[in-house]
Order: sequence, then C-alpha cells, then structure tokens
Amino acid sequence: MDRFRQEKLQRYEEFVDKRLKPDLVHAIAERDKVFEQQKTFSDLRKNIENLEKNSVTSLRTLVNLGSEVYMQADVPDTQRIFVDIGLGFHVEFTWSEALNFISQREERLARQIEEYFRLIASIKAQIKLVYEGIRELLQLPAERSVQGPVF
Repeated sequence: MDRFRQEKLQRYEEFVDKRLKPDLVHAIAERDKVFEQQKTFSDLRKNIENLEKNSVTSLRTLVNLGSEVYMQADVPDTQRIFVDIGLGFHVEFTWSEALNFISQREERLARQIEEYFRLIASIKAQIKLVYEGIRELLQLPAERSVQGPVF
C-alpha cells in the first residue's frame, strides 16, 4: 500500500476513534439521562394518582437527607405538592396542576428521546460509512449480506 493510502486510512481511523465514537458515547449518555428524567416523572404521576384515588389527606413518610440517611416526616396536608421544574426551582402545584405539568414534561421528554434515537442512528451510519471507505482503501471485498433464514 502506498504512503498516500496509508495516510488517508490513518485519518479515517482517527476520525472514527476521536470524533464519531466519543460523539456516540455522549449521545447515548444524554439519552439515558432523559430516560431517567422520564422515569422520575412517570413515578411522580403514579404517586399523585394513587394519592387521589385513595383520597389521602395526610401522610407519614421517610425523607432521604442525603448519603442514604433518612428522617421520618409528617405531611399534614397533601393537597399541594412541590415539583422540581429544573434549575433548582420548585413550584407548588395542586394535584391536577401537577398532573398537567407532568404530562407536558413527559411529552417533551419523549420528543427528546426520539431526537437522541435519530442522532444515535445518524452517528452509527456515519461510522459505517467511514468503515466502508476504509474497506475500499484496503481493497477488501464487500461484505455479503446473508440470504435466507439464519438458524
């Protein structure tokens, strides 16, 4: 293989290793963070619905103070709750207001997850395209797709 092809091959490999793969790892990590937020809001929605269904007016619970240290807490009136809306801000909602906010947030999170799925698919396609270019530079035969059922 001549020097020009070797340099080009090296640039393609560096592009995949130093740009595309880290981008892919970052996109997957960000998507997973959004999944966690989605689960948190889903759990909150279920808890509020349970409070409504059971007509709970007061509550005794354990509160995590940090480092897995818990303290017992009494909630004399459960009709209003504080919801973390982001950036360290908490808003006091009634149950119906909270459920409305949660459904809006869940819709937005679902759109974000879809965007991350498209981004991840795009990065994977770019990686595959670069590998195909590397294969052509090395003059290797194209991968054949398997025909028929595979058992």
